[in-house]
Amino acid sequence: MRQVLSVIIPASNEAGYIGACLSALFASPLPPGGAEAVVVANGCRDDTADRARALAARAEAAGWGLTVLDLPQGGKPSALNAGDAVARGGMRAYLDADVLVSPALIGQLVEVLATPAPRYASGTAHIPQAQSRVTRAYARFWQTLPFAQSVAPGYGLFAVNAAGRARWGEFPAIISDDTFVRLQFLPAERVQVAAPYDWPMIEGFAALTRVRRRQDAGVAEIARLWPGLLAREGRARLGLGGLAARALRDPLGFATYAAVSLAVRARRGNGWTRGR
Repeated sequence: MRQVLSVIIPASNEAGYIGACLSALFASPLPPGGAEAVVVANGCRDDTADRARALAARAEAAGWGLTVLDLPQGGKPSALNAGDAVARGGMRAYLDADVLVSPALIGQLVEVLATPAPRYASGTAHIPQAQSRVTRAYARFWQTLPFAQSVAPGYGLFAVNAAGRARWGEFPAIISDDTFVRLQFLPAERVQVAAPYDWPMIEGFAALTRVRRRQDAGVAEIARLWPGLLAREGRARLGLGGLAARALRDPLGFATYAAVSLAVRARRGNGWTRGR
């Protein structure tokens, strides 16, 4: 049976990005079962919700449904739960508001998810060229690390079918929702399709440090709350030899990555910070 795909987009102060995000989504061919976008503007101090609503005619012309929620409170987990509560699709995709999907991506995800077995899927992430030198160097090195090289890491975009979505209830109030969802699935249940999507990396040393601190805190939080869950990662360990080889290939990238890592260790913290 064909299922509707619901694409849930949490968006907090994303007025500068939501238009391009939705425009790219609505340029995707409509899946056989139909599709909708659910934008959850949460705690916004800008006109994110209005800019999303302004694309209603474009959504209709493309055959996509569009729902825009405007919540006074912030918080990504609560925004995801609010989107899930109104979504009508059996298939669910969760998309960051600054991500641009390629035209073929949605169709490829739906094809992979069209199975009764639980399935998790993502596209092939592409990091656009950053403006700052430090982010360019960091991103270049980061993309060689085991997590970025693993199958369907899902940063910025992940999708599940109905059987996969049944693996968990509401999104818990944690930092790393994407890691939590990915680890509900064994490596053999995760699929990466070839179609790409653009995922911008945050600009500048201080911002990279904040985001990296959040990422580390998110992983530590999951390890504390769900002992053993991280064993499902299924990715190869880097080791000193692998790190040294990468450092020799890209000394500047390694130095930048190492400097951010040292800055994170110098000042531990947690909380939510956007990924760009």
